[in-house]
Amino acid sequence: MNHNMILSASGWRKVFAETLNEEDTTPHIGEDNKILCALIAQTFAEYIKNKTGKENPEVVVARDTRPTGKEISEIILYSLASCGIKNIFIDIASAPEIMAFARNFDGFLYISASHNPVGHNGIKFGLSDGGVVPGEEAAILKKSFEEKCIAENAALNAKELILGTSQKEYEAILKSVKKNKKASLKAYTSFIKEVITSKKETSQQKKILNFLKKSSKGKIAVVCDMNGSARCVSIDKKFIPSNKITLYSFNDAAGDIKHAIIPEPENLVHCSAYMEKLQKDGIKNAILGYMPDCDGDRGNIVFWNEEKNKAEILMAQEVFALCVLSELTFEHWKNGEDTDIKKLAVAVNCPTSMRIDEICRSLKADLFRAEVGEANVVNLAREKRKEGYNVRIFGEGSNGGNITYPSAVRDPLASIFALVKLLSIRDTKKQKGLFHIWCSMSGQENLYKENFTLKDIIRTLPAYVTTGVSESRAILKVKAEDKGLLKEKFKSIFEKSFEEKRSDLKNKYGIDCYKCITTNGTKEIQNAENWNNGNGGLKIKFFSETDDPLAFIWMRPSGTEPVFRVMCDVKGTNSNEEHELLSWLTQMIEHADS
Repeated sequence: MNHNMILSASGWRKVFAETLNEEDTTPHIGEDNKILCALIAQTFAEYIKNKTGKENPEVVVARDTRPTGKEISEIILYSLASCGIKNIFIDIASAPEIMAFARNFDGFLYISASHNPVGHNGIKFGLSDGGVVPGEEAAILKKSFEEKCIAENAALNAKELILGTSQKEYEAILKSVKKNKKASLKAYTSFIKEVITSKKETSQQKKILNFLKKSSKGKIAVVCDMNGSARCVSIDKKFIPSNKITLYSFNDAAGDIKHAIIPEPENLVHCSAYMEKLQKDGIKNAILGYMPDCDGDRGNIVFWNEEKNKAEILMAQEVFALCVLSELTFEHWKNGEDTDIKKLAVAVNCPTSMRIDEICRSLKADLFRAEVGEANVVNLAREKRKEGYNVRIFGEGSNGGNITYPSAVRDPLASIFALVKLLSIRDTKKQKGLFHIWCSMSGQENLYKENFTLKDIIRTLPAYVTTGVSESRAILKVKAEDKGLLKEKFKSIFEKSFEEKRSDLKNKYGIDCYKCITTNGTKEIQNAENWNNGNGGLKIKFFSETDDPLAFIWMRPSGTEPVFRVMCDVKGTNSNEEHELLSWLTQMIEHADS
């Protein structure tokens, strides 16, 4: 049986709509997809039994609000139960919620396709550590599933799994949803407090949260375009107001998806318009906004620009940069401004903008890079933590949002509260606030002022021009099946082209030399001689005559969509340079693919 799924460590995805139309809102998945769901459930059941050594492991199951989620979850629950799994079903839940709750059980199975179009759906697997299974473990699941799909009796096996659980047993699972959901929300609320404060003890959490409440009370209101996502039934509506921050949510009926799911600028316009309306109506503290994707783990940001008197959308790379700035200065603040924090570090993906390098240098943090994919960055952070590093914040700057330890998944609440901390933790008689710490350590003391706004903070970020992940320029269709071979051909073309353009590049942009960097999983190779690294990431980093990094171009086949992703990052504000370098990269890839 041909499964037609993209199987990556970050999740398994395909168009589940019965019509195969990725924009179809039908709830029906068709008979072939039901068979696949049963085989997926069996694959995970076998894996988690083997991993835990338990006969009846407890697995948390949930879904986002995609129309096909209900049918998929039904087949999954029937099949897991037939395999001896005890289902802890919480129905609709955000990804951060299920991953926080699953820490109390043996693992989780989450039905979602994240930011993909509405007709898509997929599966994420995890254990009890709050993150998706790591790359090597994901490979075991993939192999097992593919073997089941090509077995002669695949369809019959799947149907027997579905029929192996009675209607009465299934109804008993559903009856526990209300109780499970209540416990899940409680666990998530408790966990997010630890994420925001970086303190395990309740008394210390309370102290920091009370400080934030006192500082932000009446000064900050947050707008959220929930777009029918799983966050409609998560903790946002209670947790944000409980911290003395007013929440204005709209499009907040679960499943009522009003517009495209991906939280990129073209879809954040609705949040911007709502914020501008509130401001016009006199709600002057409506200064932050966010829009999550369907599973509610990613939320990019809108803010009120008082200088232009309008709402502005932050680019994904800027969101991540602000969150990194906040969490690193927060570490300096809570440990004492003059404390030398040993082995402070950040983990990011390969195409995260070099502005993070500059932020980390200023705030005395090491920086490590992994291949694209949330699972890769999470696992890199785990590796570095085992080496003794304090990896407080990590994530994929190219996609926005952030992961804040001890979480192992992006969370818009972590992003919002990172900004709340930046705005609320200000100078006292005893110590500097977060923004003042940043200005001092980055050599920008002259840009600090007492009555600062988010716009003032943004002004102090290192200046870079970076390709947006959802821009049409960032997505290529290529014919080559072997992406490693394509990179080999690209290498020859690039080396020849660079020599031809060398004088022009130096005169126009100061580019003198380059080095190739490859990433596969959690491993990064600097000065790579072999550019054939399969489906991994490949970056060409450009330097000046004095070895200062000036720009990079980057490429990688997507692990969750049938496309080839490219981008460019340029130091400074010259958008023409970014366009020219990205266009050059595109032409060379197309030449290699011809």
